[in-house]
Amino acid sequence: MPVAAARRLYQRAHVIAMMLTRPRDPESLPARLDRRRIYVLPTRFGMFYAFALLTMLAGALNYNNNPALLLGMLLGGAGLASLITAQMQLSGLEVVAAEAEPVAAGTPLALRLHARADPGRVRRGLRLDDDGAFDAEPAVLGLERGAGDAQLLLPTQRRGWIDVPRLRLSTTRPLGLARAWAYVWPESPLLVYPTPEPHGPPLPTGHGDSAQARLNPAGDDVHHLRGYRAGDARRAIAWKPSARRDTLIVREFEQPMGTEVVLEWHAATGLAYEGRISRLARWIDEAEREGRRYQLRLPGQPAIGPERGPVHRHACLRALALMPRV
Repeated sequence: MPVAAARRLYQRAHVIAMMLTRPRDPESLPARLDRRRIYVLPTRFGMFYAFALLTMLAGALNYNNNPALLLGMLLGGAGLASLITAQMQLSGLEVVAAEAEPVAAGTPLALRLHARADPGRVRRGLRLDDDGAFDAEPAVLGLERGAGDAQLLLPTQRRGWIDVPRLRLSTTRPLGLARAWAYVWPESPLLVYPTPEPHGPPLPTGHGDSAQARLNPAGDDVHHLRGYRAGDARRAIAWKPSARRDTLIVREFEQPMGTEVVLEWHAATGLAYEGRISRLARWIDEAEREGRRYQLRLPGQPAIGPERGPVHRHACLRALALMPRV
């Protein structure tokens, strides 16, 4: 069978399996895994084990070998017990939340899945994957004292909301004869920031007539002189004024903070639509690195800021990420 035909056949089988397994649609969390959502099938090793066991039983019956029959039944019972144990590894597990910090498009998104279960039952070998949606590397779900999480890296390609794929929790414990799995499909989408422009012009000049400043012992400019207080650094002592006044005088420094920056949509001229978004994202990161207060102005939206800090940065990048597509 050609490779392309085999791939199409596998994709059709996967679509049919998604239609028959639960959940069939995105669901709100928390979600509890019960017997109606857990599926168990033998692994390749399990199928070989069953074939070898049937061969041994057939030979024992043919030669009327009672010890071999007893051994075959014991091995068969162990195999059936492994099926039940694999199913019990997932039964009662509750997926509490799925979250991820926004990243720039092109950077892997670290999806973290939180789960909890009865601490009285030991659960080992739990794995998390995306069921082939992005071919992400599987992650291990470790439970300590009945709670744990797993991190799955999902690739990102464009800005905006991305839907969380249907996630699969599986295990082959304890003997590797069977694989038990269940699906979780969180309905909450995840946010991806726009990709900052790699190279571009510096920040626009600030608006306003006077720059802001703040007192800082490590500043560059002298703000005023004051009397000495216990704990002041020796480098801050003004020795000549102290000698004239016959008392210790200390320099109080200031650190300029710079003027406020206005980041306007129309300031990024000469660029395509997505190019403007990338340049504004770059300017936002530069303003944060320099500790500047900035305001973002987008067409058809109220101005954001002026402010600075992680909360303000998220608000600005979120507004850029959710700009309409053209």
